[in-house]
Amino acid sequence: MLLIKNASQLITLEGKIRKDNYDLNILENGAVLIEGDRIVEVGTTKELKNSAEREIDASGHVVMPGFVDPHTHLVFVGTRENELYMKLQGKSYLDILKMGGGILRTVKATREAGKEELIKEVRKRLDYMLKNGTTTAEAKTGYGLNFESEKKMLEVINEIEHPIDLVPTFLGAHAVPPEFRNSGEYIEYLKKVIPKIATHSKFIDIFCEKGVFDCEESKEYLTTGKRYGLIPKIHADEIEDIGCSRIAVEVGAISADHLVKTRDENIEEMAKSNTIAVFLPATPYMLLSKEYARARKFIEHGIPVALATDLNPNAYTESMQMAISLAITQMRMLPEEAIAASTINAAAAIGLEKEIGSIEAGKQADIIIMDAKNYQQIGYHFGVNLVLQAIKKGKIVYTREKNVLN
Repeated sequence: MLLIKNASQLITLEGKIRKDNYDLNILENGAVLIEGDRIVEVGTTKELKNSAEREIDASGHVVMPGFVDPHTHLVFVGTRENELYMKLQGKSYLDILKMGGGILRTVKATREAGKEELIKEVRKRLDYMLKNGTTTAEAKTGYGLNFESEKKMLEVINEIEHPIDLVPTFLGAHAVPPEFRNSGEYIEYLKKVIPKIATHSKFIDIFCEKGVFDCEESKEYLTTGKRYGLIPKIHADEIEDIGCSRIAVEVGAISADHLVKTRDENIEEMAKSNTIAVFLPATPYMLLSKEYARARKFIEHGIPVALATDLNPNAYTESMQMAISLAITQMRMLPEEAIAASTINAAAAIGLEKEIGSIEAGKQADIIIMDAKNYQQIGYHFGVNLVLQAIKKGKIVYTREKNVLN
C-alpha cells in the first residue's frame, strides 16, 4: 500500500461533474490510501489508520487528481514556428492554410514519416505532459488525411507504451487534402474509410468551420461515425459561428471544442443538451488574438466546461498548467472552475469521469502533488512547473529531482 499524508489541501472533487457548483471538496491535512492501482480510502491524516509499506509526506503541498487533457493533436512530425512570423505580419490562420501551410504542411511531413519516427516524437511529448501533471489524454489523428496514414496514426496512439493513458479520436475531416477537388468529395471518401477505421478509435471528430467543412457535411460525417459505434466530437465556432455548436447538439456530441465565436442563442441550445464545452485558450493565445471563448456565459447557463491544451504545431504546449493560467487570466474563470475543468469535467469530455478525474475510493489512483500550499496558487504562480510528483495507477511515475546550486 501507498499512503499520501499531511496534504495542506487534498482536492478530492468527489461527486459528479461540475456545472452549477464548482466546489472542489477540499480536505485540510488530507490523506489518500492506495492499494494496487486503486484508491481505497480518503480522509484526513488523523482519520486514516491503516498502515502502508510506503508513505509520502505531502506537508505544505496540494494533492489533487492528475490532469486530464481532452483535446490534443499529439501525433505529428515537423514544427511550424515560421508561421508565427506570418501571423505577426497579419496573416490569418485560414490565410496560411490556403497558402499550403498550417495543417496541410504537417500532413505532408506526417505522411512521409514512419511509425518509429512518430512514436519517438509522441513519446517525447508525452514525457513533457507527464512531468507537467497530465495522466490521461485524448489523442487525435488528422495529419494523415488518407486511410493508410490515418490508420498509421491510430496504431501509434494505441500501441505506444507510456504511463499516460491515451484515448484515440479519428479526425479524418481535419482539412481537405490536395488530391481532392472539394470538401464534399473528400467527405464521401471518408464515409468509406470510417467502417475500416472504427475499431481503432473511440471518438470521431471534424473541423467544422467556414472554408473547411460546413454544417451539413459535418452532420453527415459524424452521423456515419455514430452508425459504426464512434462517439462524436466537433471543432466548433473557432473562427466563425456557422452553426457548428448546433450540430454538436443535434448529433449528441460528447463535446464541442473551441467555441470562441459561439452566439448567445447557440449557447442556449447547448444548455439544453448533455454536450460539454471544451475551451482551448492556448489556441487564441498563439493566434495573437484578444478574443477567447466566453467561459462565464457558458458557466452561467449551467453548461459543464472543460479545458485542454489543443497540443499541435500551431499551439505547441504540453502544459495543462498553461491552459489553467490562460483560462483564469484571459477567460475570467475562477481557480476552482479551471481546476475542475482540467480534471473531473475533462474526464467527462472523454467519457471517463467514473474512472478518473477525482480522488475517491474505488477510482484509479492518478494523483499529482503540487508545489503549492493552496489551490489558488495553481494558475497564479505561472511560467513554471509546479508538479513535484505524479502517481499513475498507484505507481510513482515522476519525481522532480532536487537541484543543487553551487
